[in-house]
Amino acid sequence: MSDLFKSTSESEHVEKESIVDLKKNKLKRKLLQQLYDYGHFTIAQLTKHVHTSVPSVTSLIEELISEKWIVEIGPAEVQLGRKPALYGLSPHERYVMALDMNTYASKAYILNLHNEVIFSQSIPFVIENKPIIESLTQEIHTILQASPCKISNLEAISISMPGLINPKTGINYTYPHICTKGKSLPYELKNLLHVNTYVINDTKAITLGEHHFGLAQNIQHAITVNMDWNGVGFGLLVNGQVVLGESGFAGELAHIQVKPQGELCYCGKVGCLDTVTKASYLVKRIKELIKEGHVSLLTKENLEKIDIEMVIDAANRGDELAIDLLQEMGNEMGKVLAIAVHLLNPKSIIINGVLANAGKFISNPIEQAIYKYCLADYKENLHVEISELGESAKILGLQAYAIHNILSENDG
Repeated sequence: MSDLFKSTSESEHVEKESIVDLKKNKLKRKLLQQLYDYGHFTIAQLTKHVHTSVPSVTSLIEELISEKWIVEIGPAEVQLGRKPALYGLSPHERYVMALDMNTYASKAYILNLHNEVIFSQSIPFVIENKPIIESLTQEIHTILQASPCKISNLEAISISMPGLINPKTGINYTYPHICTKGKSLPYELKNLLHVNTYVINDTKAITLGEHHFGLAQNIQHAITVNMDWNGVGFGLLVNGQVVLGESGFAGELAHIQVKPQGELCYCGKVGCLDTVTKASYLVKRIKELIKEGHVSLLTKENLEKIDIEMVIDAANRGDELAIDLLQEMGNEMGKVLAIAVHLLNPKSIIINGVLANAGKFISNPIEQAIYKYCLADYKENLHVEISELGESAKILGLQAYAIHNILSENDG
């Protein structure tokens, strides 16, 4: 055999092996995604889902068990015959760190592959428009030291933060100086920690959480509204997919002008929806009105100590001023959402964030404004609801985002 023929033959053999490995890895990812999305399955059930043979699935399961992705759960319940084994994702060995980072507070969570939080901790870290890589890396090491998880067990770090984030590049255009110029948070953290790192806008994380685990779980078209302390965010679910847009900025309704003579927004424009519907505005406004002599249950309180929880509590106790302010906020929000309803025709609008704790005091005026400004046919199947997951929606969304990215990497 000539050297030329031998070299060509070996090259073809390596190429065939590579193709086989690619197909095998693709099937493995498909199996893992199925188990993550829907729970426990037998080999026969998995065979149907991934459209391959029982021997192939059996071999893949054995490999995934050795790689500590999968464990045998126990026997399946069947009416007749031998009970087949059930398989599911392992609750041990592999974890995701979810970092909920904000401009006023941050918290870290470590979740197993069953979406169970095995560790959580508030961290003294807030987002500012300045470099954060060094301090964030130190915080991550501190979190891991306090937790039962080692960095070698982390499959991914999944980060949510406010701002205009391009999921393709990982760059946050609202806070461009948090990283080295031209670099992204995922890129820099992965280089330093050698862990897959992903970043997503906080409201889009909430939308993923609601879609996979919450009120939008069986819905194809929904809008999520994150009425948080320092801003308002929107997430769009269309045809069962979270809409990102060309640069990842889709759904940024917070900067529609609603008060032409209103306050200057941090974005540089005047009277944005964001300026009159965030929780910090509500607290500031009620303090101003109390100083002007308006009657409230909070009049006897130290003005400097009034916070959003106290305002919501006052509304629940019948405080007219707090209720009126929530009504005004809900009305402004509803006007803008009416535009989104006409564009997207959703089935559900899900309210999340700290102001969701106001319950019907915020959802009712939003619903009334939508009904007032929308065409009748759009309202027929539309529901405005308060999230049942609360802050868990964001954490579960971060987990789902990380798992999806891990299992999609280099997918051929």
